[in-house]
Amino acid sequence: MKNAFSLTATTALLVAVFSFYGCQKEVTQSSATANAVQDAATHSPQGISTEIPTYYNSAIFKIFFAEFSPNAAKNLITHNNSLNFIYQSDNGLPGDQPFISVIDAIPGDGMNPVWREVQIVFNPGFTPRQLYSDDEVLAAASGPNQEITLNMTDEVYWCPVVGKKH
Repeated sequence: MKNAFSLTATTALLVAVFSFYGCQKEVTQSSATANAVQDAATHSPQGISTEIPTYYNSAIFKIFFAEFSPNAAKNLITHNNSLNFIYQSDNGLPGDQPFISVIDAIPGDGMNPVWREVQIVFNPGFTPRQLYSDDEVLAAASGPNQEITLNMTDEVYWCPVVGKKH
């Protein structure tokens, strides 16, 4: 019974938060996004249990972090052309330090709380380091001596920004 209540509460929270942030977006969402949010809620009995820090233009924000099912992710990638990007580096930083994710938008700046993961891989000869903005990520991936390689993944997350970290 506890799982049924938790699932219902999670679904309600997802819909409420998605609706709130949806009002602030500068893009129109397709029904595929709404269906995928529902799909994520029904396939995640643990609910939203992960709040992580992330960088946006050198400022650190907090986001909720919930992964869509592979089926929902495929549908979103196919039908939603307004996905934002979340840049991650699973390899981390020297000294077993985590790489803090970087996002490319926040509410009021074209944000859509649906994010496609882009993996950052530091190229040979470059020491992994923290990057602080999408502009810095893109600059590191361009030019004749690219510091990083960007690998688009098939992973999609629902990550509403819940506030600036103080």
